[in-house]
Parts: sequence; C-alpha cells; structure tokens
Amino acid sequence: MNIVLFEEEELERELPLGDERAVHVLKVLRRQVGDDFDVGLIDGPRGRATVKEILDTGLLLGFEWGEEEPELLPIDLVVGLSRPQTMRKVLNEATTLGVRSIRFVVTDRGEPSYAESKLWSTGEWRRHVLAGVAQAFTTRVPQVSWGMSLKEAAAELAGRECRLALDNYEGTVRLAEACRGSGDLVLAIGSERGWTAAERDFLRSEGWTLAGMGDRVLRTETAVVAAVAVARELMGRA
Repeated sequence: MNIVLFEEEELERELPLGDERAVHVLKVLRRQVGDDFDVGLIDGPRGRATVKEILDTGLLLGFEWGEEEPELLPIDLVVGLSRPQTMRKVLNEATTLGVRSIRFVVTDRGEPSYAESKLWSTGEWRRHVLAGVAQAFTTRVPQVSWGMSLKEAAAELAGRECRLALDNYEGTVRLAEACRGSGDLVLAIGSERGWTAAERDFLRSEGWTLAGMGDRVLRTETAVVAAVAVARELMGRA
C-alpha cells in the first residue's frame, strides 16, 4: 500500500498488531519508535503518522494532517454485474483511476445471482475500493452501489451532461471524440456478454450515445480501465 488509510474513529485508538496496516508498517516499511510514514484520513486529508510506542498488543500513533485532497473526477460508471473476480478488478482499478461513482447493474445477459455474491453481502467490496485508494496515494472514496436495474441507474443519472454506453457493434462515435470538454461524464459498460438489442434501444431512447473504442472485443474490466483512461485524457487529467 502506498499510503496507510484510517477511519476518523480509529485515530485515538491503538492499531492492533494483527491489523494488516500494522503488519505493513512494521514488516514492509520497517518503522520503529520515532519513525513516520504516509497516512490518509478516508475522504479527508493526507498526512504523516509517527510511531510513538510499539506495545505487545498494537501500535500507538500520532498524526499530523495536511490539506484536504481534491475531489474525485466527475466520471460516473455504470457496469453490468459480472463474475465476482471481474468485479473485484473493476472496483480496484476504477477507484485507482479516480471515478466519482460506480453503479453495478443487473443486465439482460448478466447472471442475476451475481448481485447476491459474498463480495457484496459481506462488505468485501469495500476492501478492494480502499486498496485502489491506497494505490493511488489519495484518500477519496467513490460511491458504490449494486443490484439495481439498468433503468434505475439511467434514471438516477438522467441529468448528467454527457452519457455514453460502450458498444462494439452499434457505437456511432469514437469515445475519444465524444463529449470533449464535458463537465460531467457517464460511462456505461455492459456485462461480460455485452448489451442486448433491447438495452441498446432503451439507452438511445433515454438520450445516451453508443460509443466505441475500436473493433477489438475487450473484457469488462479491461474496457473499464481503457474507457476511464480515455475520459481522463479528454478532461485533461491523464
């Protein structure tokens, strides 16, 4: 992890030795009493923590904070629910790239039971998000939701300035040419088997534009990374 993240309520408590963050500080960073390291307050500022004591049960830390982190990019993702191993990659990589929100939707070609996966029901998903935050050396966490329909997600995002759905077959514009300079961008990526004709018709009827990134068929997680990377370039944030 490039930065060690904390919830606000943890700051006054001992960090247990069994916590993966304590293991990282002692075994990977090799910090001793008096040493410091990079820390972040989730959705707050970055700073430095100093190891004050190493007890039999945990670490006592002192914190000094800097300025608040900048807001996340105005990019909202809609992703068709896919296998849990695919969703783990999307959670991590999309967070690392700085998107503002991710909505995982049930699609016509997706397996409905994916919404009941332990990834979601146990809260495991948040671990992958925080790993992406730490990788990016920041503190901002995107909003994540799952299990809604495509229609519900489209209704929530109806007011966004530019809404694009990636599609290999009927994309009418290149992603790199769409919505350049837009203040807000929504990107929809289908599940592992793509959109159905009915879903394409629905998206177009709701004012979405079908866009493509070439003729190669990408995995869902690869399409997410590639599309957000292009969007960052369009926004001058590459």
